[in-house]
Amino acid sequence: MFRYLTKKQWILILLALLFIVACYFILPVSIPLIFAFVTALFLNPSVRWLQFRFRINRKMAVTVVFLLFVIFLGLLGTYAITRAVAQIIELADNAPEYINQINNVLLNWQNNMHSFTQSMPKEFVDKVTSELMNSLDRTTAAISEKLQLANIAAAAAKIPEYLVSLLVYLIALFLFMLELPRLRDKMHDQFTEATSEKVKFMNARLSYVVFGFLKAQFLVSIIIFVVSLAGLLWITPDVAIIMSIIIWIIDFIPIIGSIVILGPWSIYMLIIGELEMGTKLGLLAIVLLAIRRTVEPKVMGRHIGLSPLATLIAMYLGLQLIGLTGFILGPLVVIAFNSAKEAGIIKWNLKI
Repeated sequence: MFRYLTKKQWILILLALLFIVACYFILPVSIPLIFAFVTALFLNPSVRWLQFRFRINRKMAVTVVFLLFVIFLGLLGTYAITRAVAQIIELADNAPEYINQINNVLLNWQNNMHSFTQSMPKEFVDKVTSELMNSLDRTTAAISEKLQLANIAAAAAKIPEYLVSLLVYLIALFLFMLELPRLRDKMHDQFTEATSEKVKFMNARLSYVVFGFLKAQFLVSIIIFVVSLAGLLWITPDVAIIMSIIIWIIDFIPIIGSIVILGPWSIYMLIIGELEMGTKLGLLAIVLLAIRRTVEPKVMGRHIGLSPLATLIAMYLGLQLIGLTGFILGPLVVIAFNSAKEAGIIKWNLKI
C-alpha cells in the first residue's frame, strides 16, 4: 500500500505527524489561545450576519459581537463567582462543625459495633477498631487542611494568573475575529489551485464538525443543567441555582462530570445521618451520569457525522492514549481523516 504513495503524499503525512506531535506538547500551554480561536469560529456566523444585515464593515461587526459576548460573559461570571465565593467562605467557616458531625456519627458507629462484635475474637475487633480510628483521623486531618482559610487564600493568590489568562483570551479572541478572513486567504495562497479546492472542502467539513461538536456539547449541557436544577429544587432549593451552575460547568470535564460534585455531597449527607437527602443526591448523580453516557455519543454522532459506535470508540481510544485532550480530539481526528479521504488528499484504496 505504501509504495503507491507519491512524494507529495509522504510529505503531507509527515507534516500531519509533526503537527500532531507539536499539538501534544503545545496544547497544554496554549489553552487560552485555543479557546479564543474556537470561540472566534463560533462567533464568526454572527459577525457575517451583522455585515450582511446592516451593511457594515467587518471591524464594526466584530466590535459589536465582541462587546455583546464580553457583557454576557461578565454578567454570568460575576453571578457565578460571587455566589461560589460566598458558599466557599461559608463552608470554611462551618468546617469544624461539619467535621464534628462526622466524628460524632463515626463514634456512634464505633459504639454500636461493640454490641455486634462481642462474640468475635478480641484481636480482630481491636484491629478493625484501630483501622477505623486511623482512617477517621486521616480523613479529619485532610478535610481540616483543605478547608483552612490559609489554603483558600493560597488558591485565591492564583487569581492574578487566571486574570492574565482571561485577558490574553479576550485580546486573542478579538484579534482572531478580525483576522479570520485574512488567515484563511493567506493559508490558501500557499497551495496550488487543485490543492486549495481540496483544502477548502476539508475545512468546510471540519468547520461543520467543530460547530457540530460545540452544538452537541451545548445541547447535552443544557439537558444536564435542566435536570440538575429540577432535581436540586426538589432536594435543596436554597442552593439549587448556584449548585446547578457549578455542576453544569464541571460536567464539561470529560469522564469526571457531575459525579465529582454530587458523589461526595451524597456521601457526606449519608454519613451525618441525612439519609433521605443523601439518597436523593445519589440518585440524581446516577441519573446525570446515565444521561451523559447515553445521550452524549448519540448527540455527538448526529452532529459531527459519525455513528454513535464510532464516536464512542474514538472518544475512548483518545482518552486512553493522550488523556482528557484525546477525549475531544479522538472524534475530530477520525473526521479529519475521513474528510481528507473525501477530498482526495489521502488516497486509501486497500483491498484484501
